[in-house]
Amino acid sequence: MQDHILSIVTFAPLLGALIILLIRGDNEEAVAKNSRWVALWVSGVTFAVSLLLWTGFERGTAEFQFVEEVEWMPSLGLSYRMGVDGISVLFVLLSTLLTPICIISSWGAVNKRVKEYMVSFLILETMMVGMFCALDIVVFYIFFEGVLIPMFLIIGVWGGARRVYAAFKLFLYTLAGSVLMLVAILAMYSFAGTTDITTLMTTTFPSEMQKWLWIAFFASFAVKVPMWPVHTWLPDAHVEAPTAGSVILAGVLLKMGAYGFLRFSLPMMPEASVYFTPLVYTLSIVAVIYTSLVALAQEDMKKLIAYSSVAHMGYVTIGIFAANQQGIEGAIYQMLSHGVVSAALFLCVGVIYDRMHTRMIAAYGGVVDRMPVYALMFMVFMLASVGLPGTGGFVGEFLVLVGAFKANTWVAALAATGMVLGAAYMLYLYRKVIFGKLEKDDVKALLDLNWREKAVFAPLIILTLWMGIYPPSFLDIMSASVSNLVTNYETAIAASNAAPMFAQVFGQ
Repeated sequence: MQDHILSIVTFAPLLGALIILLIRGDNEEAVAKNSRWVALWVSGVTFAVSLLLWTGFERGTAEFQFVEEVEWMPSLGLSYRMGVDGISVLFVLLSTLLTPICIISSWGAVNKRVKEYMVSFLILETMMVGMFCALDIVVFYIFFEGVLIPMFLIIGVWGGARRVYAAFKLFLYTLAGSVLMLVAILAMYSFAGTTDITTLMTTTFPSEMQKWLWIAFFASFAVKVPMWPVHTWLPDAHVEAPTAGSVILAGVLLKMGAYGFLRFSLPMMPEASVYFTPLVYTLSIVAVIYTSLVALAQEDMKKLIAYSSVAHMGYVTIGIFAANQQGIEGAIYQMLSHGVVSAALFLCVGVIYDRMHTRMIAAYGGVVDRMPVYALMFMVFMLASVGLPGTGGFVGEFLVLVGAFKANTWVAALAATGMVLGAAYMLYLYRKVIFGKLEKDDVKALLDLNWREKAVFAPLIILTLWMGIYPPSFLDIMSASVSNLVTNYETAIAASNAAPMFAQVFGQ
């Protein structure tokens, strides 16, 4: 099992999806019940098995571990190659944790086409885990694009009134960038003669070629992050997606683009990364400040949290392209923390939406009087999103700002304003929804969390506090891989004498 643990974790959900497809019966309610239980058991067992990656992972080494390799198309040099390092293993665990949480949260909320819904989620899990484990760039591309299909269906079939519009917008935005990435992959294969990611990391591509490759990959990754100005698909997707769809979209799918920067842009195209760093800083700062201001103006809770996700991911891209130990570690930590906290915030919205069938902030007020346990849990995640010390959000943002300060003082100063704005819109949301006078009849009829909802929130609260109180348990896993990435990056830059774009353009 140890030799094939990545394949087991990757394809066990797909096996579960096949089992659900075989469920037959004239009683739709019975079929739906069986589909839910199969999906829950399969995703739960997958998460349990994935914990072996945590316990068996060797700290202090940058090498890929649990490596598997099988020849796929020898004539083309393609192979099914899987492995994880200190960066990717954490995202595998995040994916396997959030999937059963999504299935439990959908238990009573999704009542139509339940069988197909559960199949979509399990296929989505296979694609997410496979993408983080892939060590062949073609295999990575297949999983990277495969994620789009079940997500398209989850939004388009089980979403809100404008679900088809939102699903196609997501599809078209993502597809446009991915076509360019495919062309770049073919160019890399033509130059290096291999699709092996570990080999491509040590391949020195010509300077001009790096710039074109970087732009092609950026076109795909920037949409996935999403970076300003290609972020406009995200609020629509979140608003129309079912609650569990928003959870997995914010928790894992937004991390795919940032992971791509870490896995491909920095190690394979270091000269181009230095050249385009000012562009990334500019877009990230705009995202942090502009989308925070947009979040302040929202009347829909989901839209507010969606725009906050764009702002938080702006910190991630700043940290990555700071290209130092603290910046990259902070970016990864921010991704993990945001994956947990944003998922929890969308679940918080889903809880009261299931009771009142509205997400408008003005429809609420005084919820604490009827749902004190809910108010407490909402408060924990709201404060974690703000970056309160003692929560995971603080550690990630602090490390990013330290790394950004070392790279560029102005970038760090401008990014820090996002923390103030983040506190403004999250405290505004919490005050309007939770506090105030209990005047509305619908709010007076609300019931507090049931045992199933408490079971969903409990692991997320534990993880949020764990990440804030004892960050070394996560930093120790990633530190060697990040250090290796930074060392190789700095060595490549020193050898090439690459200069940032602004310096080359203005002759400085």
